[in-house]
Amino acid sequence: MRKIFLLGFVVTGLILVTEAIGYLEFNVTELDHIEELEYGVSKSISSFNPLMVGLTLITGAGAKGAVCLDGTLPGYHLHRGHGSGANSWLIQLEGGGWCDNIRNCVYRKKSRRGSSNYMEKQIQFTGILSDKAQANPDFFNWNRVKLRYCDGGSFSGDSQDKAAGLQFRGERIWRAAMDDLKAKGMQNAKQALLSGCSAGGLAVILRCDEFSNLFSRTTKVKCLSDAGLFLDTPDVSGGHTIRNLYNGVVQLQGVRNNLPHMCTDHLNPTSCFFPQNLISEMKTPLFIVNAAYDIWQVQSSLAPPSADPSGYWHECRLNHGRCTPAQILFLQGFRDQMLRAVSGFLNARKNGLFINSCFAHCQTERQDTWFADNSPVINKKAVATAVGDWYFDRAEVKLIDCPYPCDRSCHNLVFR
Repeated sequence: MRKIFLLGFVVTGLILVTEAIGYLEFNVTELDHIEELEYGVSKSISSFNPLMVGLTLITGAGAKGAVCLDGTLPGYHLHRGHGSGANSWLIQLEGGGWCDNIRNCVYRKKSRRGSSNYMEKQIQFTGILSDKAQANPDFFNWNRVKLRYCDGGSFSGDSQDKAAGLQFRGERIWRAAMDDLKAKGMQNAKQALLSGCSAGGLAVILRCDEFSNLFSRTTKVKCLSDAGLFLDTPDVSGGHTIRNLYNGVVQLQGVRNNLPHMCTDHLNPTSCFFPQNLISEMKTPLFIVNAAYDIWQVQSSLAPPSADPSGYWHECRLNHGRCTPAQILFLQGFRDQMLRAVSGFLNARKNGLFINSCFAHCQTERQDTWFADNSPVINKKAVATAVGDWYFDRAEVKLIDCPYPCDRSCHNLVFR
């Protein structure tokens, strides 16, 4: 039986709670707070004491040029497995957006997303990282790792800007971390799962087949991308906000040579930074968890203020309950694009899918959306159950929710 977890969040002095109707309400508008909820700045308050795991810096990374934006060492948080999970490894890639120009990257290197000097010394392991069987039934006793994100390019860049003092070394960080973890026992893994949220979810898709190649053929290896299905789609003005962002990242950070060749052989590098052009060709089994109305994409890709100078979308982008029928129709079109993007991917039996009709972003690291009595469900199946059934081959899992507003189990993010 699943336990009930009552969650609250503290963000810059504000207490945010889950209401009975399943919404998280905010009285702030900064999109960064979405990521604070997902990436460990907020402190969840639950009915149990969450596991706190310390930061380990990768001491050998510097010699490999594998450093954060500001040149500091990268790091991860590792909690050792035990019992039946002692030889199983779960690697969670942290997310947190991107930086696509010098100004943004200089700003970023003065934060935990660009420097280990600002990273928390300890973080909570909840959701898919929890060590409690009642909170994380399939992976609680695995070796669980959260690799911190401090390059701003989804662990894919390899370049620098000496004048600005910026190191774009995400791909080197990825390799240095994998080498370090292999030396700590991961090379002997019997089971492995690469997962990640948001920009980390994109990184999972970019690095998945490479991750699989780290292990012997007898190791069971799969990948899980949470909220990483960023679509190459026009914004509300007809512009290309997210394509311009990705083009900046790819060009600035020297990403081109680290993209999957099966894509760059026939598409330009920026197109190969979009998951929709990668997922159908991947060799390693992949599970996609995504909200059909991903709130990050609604606010930052579809209807950012730069594409909406009149403010027509202002209320809708903060609270879907204030959207007009025409705006909801536009968002339903976005959902339709998402379903088309995964249509070929679904033809492969090895893959799995959980697309729920929620206004959310990242659902695997938060306990309330991963596994709790009131978790979001599709056909009565929570995210944790769906992922576990797929990973352990208990069932084929390809779940697509009915369109909004039919799902009453959502934990929607609403900004007051």
